Amino acid sequence: MKAVLDACVLYPTVLREILQGVAARGLYEPLWSDRILREWTRAAIKLGPAAQAQAEVEADLFRAAFPRGMIREQPGIEARLVLPDPNDLHVLAVAIAGHADCIVTFNAQDFPRHVLAAEGIERRDPDGLLWQLWSFHPREVTDVVMQVHATAERMLGEVIPLKKLLKRAQLPRLAKAMLAAG
Repeated sequence: MKAVLDACVLYPTVLREILQGVAARGLYEPLWSDRILREWTRAAIKLGPAAQAQAEVEADLFRAAFPRGMIREQPGIEARLVLPDPNDLHVLAVAIAGHADCIVTFNAQDFPRHVLAAEGIERRDPDGLLWQLWSFHPREVTDVVMQVHATAERMLGEVIPLKKLLKRAQLPRLAKAMLAAG
């Protein structure tokens, strides 16, 4: 499965690390453009200049980890598309050019399902996508989540309940499934 990662799912660190970790395990192929990564790194400025610099380093690491996922911007495709927010046309154009199966985003209102369906693309929220991947590959997804959890606790220097961490990352369905499985 090929999935375009919208900037809004790259900005929260825990979510990004889980999405990257699961992709590194070969459970899906992430697609992106330089513009999507720039949107992510610019969003990090909200946390201060150091956060933006860190995000730029992480974006470079992302590019290096998934070099086949980079899709060039597609102004020709963008010109024929219509979305509620014209600033999101580039994301759909990348999905079309990359032959993506879906766009992973929290932004449901700006990616209407009927518009995406006409292009053969689904809109997926990250929780639904990760829950589905966990359903078919529980060990691999659980291993990634536990590694991210351990890193988050180490960086913060405190114990964080897994349910709380995943809830903060907007992954309640995944949290419920993983905790029920024990």
